Amino acid sequence: MQLEARGKINWSLDITGLREDGYHLMDMLMQPVTLSDTITLLPGEDLSLVSGGFPKLKADDRHLALRAARLLKEHTGYPGGAAITVFKRIPVGAGMGGGSADAAGVLWGLNRLWNTGLSLPELEKLGLELGADVPFCLRGGLTRTRGIGEEMENLPCARTYPLIVIQPCRGLSTREVFQAYHEAPETRHPDTNLSADALIRGDLAPLRKSLGNVLQPVSVRMRPEIGRAIQKLKESGAELALMTGSGSAVFGVFRTPARARAAFSSLATLWPSAFLTGTCAESIVMTDS
Repeated sequence: MQLEARGKINWSLDITGLREDGYHLMDMLMQPVTLSDTITLLPGEDLSLVSGGFPKLKADDRHLALRAARLLKEHTGYPGGAAITVFKRIPVGAGMGGGSADAAGVLWGLNRLWNTGLSLPELEKLGLELGADVPFCLRGGLTRTRGIGEEMENLPCARTYPLIVIQPCRGLSTREVFQAYHEAPETRHPDTNLSADALIRGDLAPLRKSLGNVLQPVSVRMRPEIGRAIQKLKESGAELALMTGSGSAVFGVFRTPARARAAFSSLATLWPSAFLTGTCAESIVMTDS
């Protein structure tokens, strides 16, 4: 079995509170993008993992794909295993949910390969044990996600958008970004209701005023290259540009694929980690059964 596990962008990211256990309460608009990791799953007696592509990741116990497989095996009591291969393309430490996408892809794929019969809500609940973005990476679509990632509301989406994604610098530690956010002065919060309505209608104009990511200012202070990449995307014709997640990747939204391709030809010479991609509906796509 082979499948594509897609990354995501945060159209909007807001922090609405802090739980007693230290987890942040979020209000986010998220959507998958076509930039993906390829996952191959084959039946096996034991669990094994090979990680290839770029960026290079060690195929050890920290890899979310292997942790997802072990969690599903333990939860269902499945007696066998699988040979897992992950070919990376989604940048790491970028706020694009690459590790979460791999975990979601393995849960989704092994549930079918092993015939363990879990429903999507059951997989989402299991995925939350691995990370806050895993339930979304299982579900896909345009969603408004609240809480710590478990409260997802599906939204209709009028259109998809061509994007250029740039990771202009090394990855950021999510923990360090959140700590810096709490130490920062009051920041401007996005109008998530207006942003959701604009995305539902496919209207870029109000998005420019309503979108926002409360983590962007602190991430830019930690990595000024993020701010420069956002500015360069706007200068290159992006209708709007924003950081996704806690960074360090940023994305620019273009009105047409032709405009995105024209901008990409020059931006790719400035940043090796630049990707021509676009929003889409599905987070996981099977390419070979």
